[in-house]
Formats: sequence, structure tokens, C-alpha cells
Amino acid sequence: MDATARVSAPLAAKPMTLSATCDAVLVRDARRIAAALGLRPREARLEAELLLARALDVTRTQLIARPERAANALRDSRYPEYLERRLGGEPLAYIVGEREFYGLSFRLTPAVLIPRPETELLVEMALQRIEPAASARVLDLGTGSGCIAVSIARLRPNAQVVATDVSQAALRVAADNALRHRAANVEFRLGDCYAPVAHGQFDVIVANPPYVAAADPHLNRGDVRFEPQHALVSGADGLLLMRRLVAGAPVHLRARGWLLVEHGHDQAGPVRELFEARGFGDFACARDLAGLGRAAAGRLTLTP
Repeated sequence: MDATARVSAPLAAKPMTLSATCDAVLVRDARRIAAALGLRPREARLEAELLLARALDVTRTQLIARPERAANALRDSRYPEYLERRLGGEPLAYIVGEREFYGLSFRLTPAVLIPRPETELLVEMALQRIEPAASARVLDLGTGSGCIAVSIARLRPNAQVVATDVSQAALRVAADNALRHRAANVEFRLGDCYAPVAHGQFDVIVANPPYVAAADPHLNRGDVRFEPQHALVSGADGLLLMRRLVAGAPVHLRARGWLLVEHGHDQAGPVRELFEARGFGDFACARDLAGLGRAAAGRLTLTP
């Protein structure tokens, strides 16, 4: 055997390291995710890492730092199951059981909507209208995961927040998130629209109501196929509950109180008309990164 053979043979037979094995799996599965869901390679790789981290009950940072642990545990984990669920279109947030919102991680189940970036606009508008030291009363209608109520409560600890929802399962998730983030100034109540607060009055009412039209084709695409439909759809034009919410707000707002709502990208005009018809002035509209109006604010100027 010549010198070249003696050198190359050991190199050819060198086995893959555990970290290389883990990376090879992630590369392969990221390609599958990208192809199945139409994601960019970087997004698909991130999703594969998050799925594996969830299966191993570690953080993504721990996974990257200790790939040998992942390689050893791949066969014994639930990763293949999670991967197949994602390839079938199930939202990543439901599989890993959480989503970040306004700098906090919120636990999720299919009983609640997945928090989205545009909803952070609603929190920002509320914080702008609540003085940091004020003992304001805040009502969050249709709280879902509790992401709005808990975010406000954390950043305005002197405020008293009441959060309502028609779903007991949603309220359990919301209450768990409040406990997780030590938001002791949130109270949860079960019921539809204003029913749980009876004659209560508030300085700020905030809501992310269902605002999708019943025939909207987007309901058959992407994540929304898996989300609770009662939290998405509101009549033929998407404004059925919005009308109830705006109409009932004056009775439950203190003088000069604020109503803040999230709405669809093409609903800013109709929502403004609803506000003005019920005596709301100082109308403001918050826009998303695409420049589309996504949240509205109005101050009560007329006595109900």
C-alpha cells in the first residue's frame, strides 16, 4: 500500500460526529418544511430547530450549544411526530405550545388565537393612554391567550385589568399566562361581550374582536384553518361583533374614556364611522409595517 492510500483510507472511513448527524437531520427536514409550506430556507431551518428543541424539552439556544445531546435523543423524542404535524400545516405555535408577544412568551393551545405582530399595536396604543402611575381600570374583551391583558398589566402594575372571554378553555390558558408572568392585577371573567362586567365602568376598553368575513377565502389557508373560528369570523362583512362592541362601549366607559380595537386591513373607514356614530372623538389609527391601518382608538366625548 502506497503513502497516499495509507493517508486517505482512514479519512474515508471517518464516521460522522454526533453534531454533524444532528445538523444533517435539521438540513434535511428544513428542506422538507420549506417545500411543504413555501417558507424561505432560513425560516424553515428555524422551525426545524424549534420543533427539535420542543421535542427534547430544551431551549433553541441549548440545542445549538449541545448538538450531541440532540443527536443522542433523536430516536427517542417526539420530533418525528412534531415534524409530520408541521408538514401537514399545523401552526408551529400550537405544536411548540408558545409564541412570543410584546417581549413575553405566552403559552398557547388550539383553544386560543395565535398572537400576531399587529396586535402589539393595540398594546402600544393602550400604554400611551394609561399613565404609568395611574390606578386605571382596563377591560380586555375576548382576551384569548391573555396576551393583551397580561402585557398591559405587567407594564402598568397600578392598573386593574378585567379580561373576559366566552370560552372557559381560553380563560384557563389566559389565567396560566397571567400566573406565569406574575400579573396579579388581572381578573378573568367568563361571558359574552359586556355581560361579565354588568354595570362596571373603565378608563380604557381594549379588544381584538373577530373581524373576518364569513366568506373570506383566507379562512381556508395557512394557520387560520386550525384556529378557533368563533374568534375569527364575525358575520357577512366581519363587523357584526364590532358593531356590538362599539355600541355598548359608552355605557361601560368613564367620562373621556378610551375604546381601542384591532380591525382588518380594509376596515379602518367603517370602524371610524362606527366610532363617530357613538360619540367617539380624537380618532387615531395605528398602521402596521405595510402602512395599513390595523388598530383604532377613540375617546368618548358624548354622554351615553
